[in-house]
Amino acid sequence: MKFNFLSRFVFVLGLSVSLAACNMPPEDPEARAEYYEINDPFEPINRAIFELNRGLDTVLFKPLAKAYLFLPEDGRDIIHNMINNIKTPVTLGNDIFQLERERIGNTLGRFLINTTLGIGGMFDVATHLGLPYHEEDFGQTLAVWGSPSGPYLVLPIFGPSNPRDLAGSIVDTYMDPLGYLFSSDEDRMFSEYTLIRSAVQGIDERSRVMDVLDELEENSIDFYATIRSLNRQRRAEEISNGTANKNVPGPSFMTENEDGTSNRASLTE
Repeated sequence: MKFNFLSRFVFVLGLSVSLAACNMPPEDPEARAEYYEINDPFEPINRAIFELNRGLDTVLFKPLAKAYLFLPEDGRDIIHNMINNIKTPVTLGNDIFQLERERIGNTLGRFLINTTLGIGGMFDVATHLGLPYHEEDFGQTLAVWGSPSGPYLVLPIFGPSNPRDLAGSIVDTYMDPLGYLFSSDEDRMFSEYTLIRSAVQGIDERSRVMDVLDELEENSIDFYATIRSLNRQRRAEEISNGTANKNVPGPSFMTENEDGTSNRASLTE
């Protein structure tokens, strides 16, 4: 019997929930309160996957990102701009779902300007014309609609997530109109277009946060806990359109480019 992606996802999630039952809340009231605040009932499994991802990053993703940095900066910027441009239809759809009227106009304007004047998105002309870049995904949309995030998860290769964001990423893949244009595969999650786009985007993002991750890893007593905390801050900022965590001390999980766009500090950790 051939399982589609959703069947595999439900199976893996169910297995994870069963395994996580071994990590029961502690009896001590203070420890129990901290347990629920951290919201990481799968922590033993998550830490194992986190270490697997660190190993993959060491032997594969980081070397690829370093090799990518040998490209001229202008060439890397063109790739980065094109990645951002092809994600615009998904962002536009989520702007609409969230009833963000100003952002709908911004996103539509950016796509039209950068696809035409920016020569297929190679150049971010729209930012220079006063239309700054932003991203929206269906995980953010679910949060705006009031859906809880669920427990913290660490996914192989893709890194920090939660059930809400994982479900959102599946929806986003099927929302992407380019996936229907450039793939004949019925399973959009594993089409050549999706895999190639994700790989290029991952290498581009990893290269842009090289120093940030190295510094975090060197200075963190518990690197896993640091990434978990900063990932949650990042998602809160994205969901609130940058208004959350303004007074939170410590390093930011985002790095900002000259054009105002931001990068996540990790795909795989």
